[in-house]
Amino acid sequence: MQNFSSQLTFTQRIVKIVRDKTLAIMKKGVSFLVTVALMALASSLASASDPSPLQDTCVAIAEPKNAVFVNGKFCKNPNLTKAEDFFYSGLDKPGNTSNPVGSAVTPVNVAQIPGLNTLGISAVRIDYEPYGQNPPHTHPRATEILTVLEGTLLVGFVTSNPENRLFTKVLNKGDVFVFPIGLIHFQFNIGHTNAVAIAGLSSQNPGVITIANAVFGSDPAIDPDFLARAFQLEKNVVEYLQSRFWYANN
Repeated sequence: MQNFSSQLTFTQRIVKIVRDKTLAIMKKGVSFLVTVALMALASSLASASDPSPLQDTCVAIAEPKNAVFVNGKFCKNPNLTKAEDFFYSGLDKPGNTSNPVGSAVTPVNVAQIPGLNTLGISAVRIDYEPYGQNPPHTHPRATEILTVLEGTLLVGFVTSNPENRLFTKVLNKGDVFVFPIGLIHFQFNIGHTNAVAIAGLSSQNPGVITIANAVFGSDPAIDPDFLARAFQLEKNVVEYLQSRFWYANN
């Protein structure tokens, strides 16, 4: 009888240990599920962030009657939309490359196709004369994917600080290259004939900041003493650069 009692006690002890372990695992499981649920909630809140800006500035005002812009454009009544709102003609026509940089950009964004509003996409045609270039610039609101239709282009982009890595590639007809959003990039026609490219951009209004134009052609001008130190140049060199006419091909 004593042996049976001791065996029962041992068995009860084992059952208690198993039960305690099971409860601990279940608690951990509940804790894990709660953690996952909280992460999912945080993720959903994060994905509900403000949309990317579609113009350079959008200053808040107290009186809506004085508003002239929204983040994008006001929407037409859907009952009044028509096919022409989603149509553009003329991208087959070459741009005028007789300018200081030897290139011309023909945009097709929300200004040309109103139906692009809120769709997050636009396009450009770029024409280059022999040795023409699309100077170093950025698109603050868009990634760009470029396809060469005619000619040979040297293209590239530079990564952000501190690496500032340069990625370049020679593109021929049919080749495609991507310029990540916000990074400085360029194209240069290294061929002896005209070149043509088409690019898609991931914004209805990608924006363009041509580096030289922005730095040396700003209005009003940036203090030349500041630029001389920033670029490690003589002040008279900066003043000469600021006196130049900086052509905008976009």
